Amino acid sequence: VKELSTLSLLSSACDVVSAAFASTKESHPCLRPVCDAAEKGVQSCVQPVLATLEPHVAAASDYTSKGLSKLGEKLPLLQKPVGQVLCDTKELLASRVADVKGAVSS
Repeated sequence: VKELSTLSLLSSACDVVSAAFASTKESHPCLRPVCDAAEKGVQSCVQPVLATLEPHVAAASDYTSKGLSKLGEKLPLLQKPVGQVLCDTKELLASRVADVKGAVSS
């Protein structure tokens, strides 16, 4: 989990989701109890599962770490925040559309 959180793309995506959740919770008082219940439900379910799986997770951690390192090398996109990925994608699409327009007009 620590290794995953160091990947900028995943970290910034989690930040975006967290900010949206917090904003929804604050902006819509009628949804606050539902959000609170969802948080408590997730916490109460996750803790026992993590406790049960801890020995298995520890054994798999080394393999996961190596796999994430290789994945990070092959997909540098994972090192970028969501905003940068979206901006780069928009620029790439705009460039391709301009190329197609140029080819069609000529």
